[in-house]
Amino acid sequence: MKKFNQLAVLGLITAFIVTTFLSAHAAQTSNIVLYKASPLKSWQVFIENYEQQQVLSGASVALPKGDVKAVVTDKDVKKDALTFTWKDTWRAGMTLESGEPLDLTTHIKTGVLALDINIIELAKGGVSFKMECQKEACDRVVPFTMAARDLIGKGWQKIYMPLSCFKQEQDNFSATSMPFALEVGGEGEVAVANVELLIQTPKGVSLQACQDYKTVSVTPSMLNEWWSIDWWLPRHEQKLADAKAIKEKGGKIDLLFIGDSITQGWEKEGAPVWEKHYANRNAFAIGFGGDRTENVLWRLQHGAVENMSPKLVVMMIGTNNTGHRHENPATTAAGIKNLLNELQQRLPQSKILLLAVFPRDEKPDGHLRKINNGVNSIIKDYADNKRIFFADINSVFLTKEGVLPKEIMPDLLHPNEQGYGLWAKVLEPYLQRLLK
Repeated sequence: MKKFNQLAVLGLITAFIVTTFLSAHAAQTSNIVLYKASPLKSWQVFIENYEQQQVLSGASVALPKGDVKAVVTDKDVKKDALTFTWKDTWRAGMTLESGEPLDLTTHIKTGVLALDINIIELAKGGVSFKMECQKEACDRVVPFTMAARDLIGKGWQKIYMPLSCFKQEQDNFSATSMPFALEVGGEGEVAVANVELLIQTPKGVSLQACQDYKTVSVTPSMLNEWWSIDWWLPRHEQKLADAKAIKEKGGKIDLLFIGDSITQGWEKEGAPVWEKHYANRNAFAIGFGGDRTENVLWRLQHGAVENMSPKLVVMMIGTNNTGHRHENPATTAAGIKNLLNELQQRLPQSKILLLAVFPRDEKPDGHLRKINNGVNSIIKDYADNKRIFFADINSVFLTKEGVLPKEIMPDLLHPNEQGYGLWAKVLEPYLQRLLK
């Protein structure tokens, strides 16, 4: 996905601008009223939306642009709230931008984001809070979907989100260019009012919980994105049933693939290649689109490898830690290390072939490419060449100049049938050796 603040440049933005500037600019060492019947002076509220591109069988298909809008509505007094509605959109946002950058250094340590929110409808959508510390330097997203769904139909609620939830150690919030945003997807309707940054947490209030970015990759959890909630757990249960059925019929699983959507792609774009290379080798794949290390860990701890004792496990995971959170490579690597430990305990007779995280981004200097490379530079040392082996096959996808061709990965992330063919070809020598 493109960075949220690049939408205007790409021409995929529609903007609804609230042009009333009545609020006085509060001192940045006291509470800051971001929106109360109008935005903070000199700031504007934008509603952003952009086209979604999806790759289907190697063809790029433009999905509907979606219907995204905001209107001024009433809460305590006339026109003191904003109601944001959206549908048929992969991602959209209501952002506060374009003002003089704010120094939130003091707030970020002990303060909270306080706002009134009314979750009118969210059964088929999701919502997160977002802050941008400096223009194009970092954007920090805090998921709110599960908590928000508990508030559907309950009317206006006051919530307090610790500002520390938005900060990582290296972040500098001395010139904050986006102090507040709602990032949404799917379909929903949410109203907000009285948005403030408080210098301290008020006494007696309940704070919203948030994930610790340092430990999220090693903390088992289901994939609770708005687009995954309906299918993720049923898919997990179906995979358990499939593995059990193989065992009950006297079959076995000798070769197990574990991963994310790239592994799940063996059932889609890679299906012809799978049929040719693996259908007669007692192979089984448990790849789940969108999975990060913590989601695979949850699956392993909830029966994913029961009813099997494969000779070899091929695992490749981590690119969604990069794509969703722009995670520090060391944090993603820690999640992968946990998975290796879990597999060794649950499959004590199996060998594990850990693959380098596949390349993404077209050019070698792409931001996400460099993060994945950083992960690979750490996890290569996890191999002991007794039970755990490591293979970096990434060069097979790249030109001599390190460019990732769209002819192999049309979205610069997922292989097409040709890409899966290259994967199978370069993987074969490892399988020949490790499946003996």
